[in-house]
Amino acid sequence: MDIKSLEKIANNLVAEGKGILAADESNGTMSNRLEAVGIKASEISRREYRVNLFSSPGYENSISGIILYDETITQLMDNGETIPEAMMQRGVYPGIKVDTGAKELANHKGEKITEGLDNLRERCINYYKLGARFAKWRAVIRISDNIPSEACIKVNAHALARYAAICQEQGLVPIIEPEVLMDGNHSSKICFDITSKVLAMTFLECSIQGVHLQGAILKPNMILPGISSSEKITREEVANLTVKCLIENVPEEIAGIAFLSGGQSDEDATAHLNIMNKMNDEYPWELSYSYGRALQAAALKEWAEGTPLSSQEAFLKRAFMNHKARTGEWNPELE
Repeated sequence: MDIKSLEKIANNLVAEGKGILAADESNGTMSNRLEAVGIKASEISRREYRVNLFSSPGYENSISGIILYDETITQLMDNGETIPEAMMQRGVYPGIKVDTGAKELANHKGEKITEGLDNLRERCINYYKLGARFAKWRAVIRISDNIPSEACIKVNAHALARYAAICQEQGLVPIIEPEVLMDGNHSSKICFDITSKVLAMTFLECSIQGVHLQGAILKPNMILPGISSSEKITREEVANLTVKCLIENVPEEIAGIAFLSGGQSDEDATAHLNIMNKMNDEYPWELSYSYGRALQAAALKEWAEGTPLSSQEAFLKRAFMNHKARTGEWNPELE
């Protein structure tokens, strides 16, 4: 483990004004999103959309790293460069999704365990050779009647910690993503309580596994009521609850926090991040973003209905909005 290298990469990924683009949708998920906007899905069409996105002029001013999927990391740009090579020439770190998806957790109906630890060391070695310098693993925690169980929280936290330790051993900065889903009708208080338990257990397991937190990034959900909940909550309340949860449960040593958007609207994801960064400039960690749909939804719509250029412009606009939110300088008038 090269601690200095891990720390340098982790710090650069959460550099001021920058965040991470999550473009690691599986082939199935990306195909569904293309089909939803009327584009026939194939390996070719998935590559064409992403290559256009990665060709956007100046995106490196707002984006520090891009999480790729296994298919994408070996594909070529139109000029023949590999996608990781093209990114690195812009000073953008290539990342890679290494989990193999969430599967049913045995004896726990309705709960999931993320798999992918088998052969992870060997895959990390190969991904590093292909240019990856960080990785991502997502755990999925669902709130419903009597769930999540302690077993679900613990087994996912253990898997996240084992993943993180193996990645660091092979020179990859791990993004640790324990996502408490928005699905359901739960209150923001329940989301707060469950997220607190998940974070506490995750960092306990990371400590047991010897994860070097200064060379790792946390990708958490924000504290929100369930998408089917009748609870009304302001953006300021979301920001305050989220910060409170993080301060109470996240060690100061972690290199940075890069929020997931998790089904929020593009503008809500930006606004919540902006308020948190505007509230305080003395957090022990950087508050950044690792957004997928919140950076790509408008670009994908333009890819289908507009031109390659208008798709890039839509992506660059969302990237710039979140760039401003990183320093608390976003406002709705910019939209």
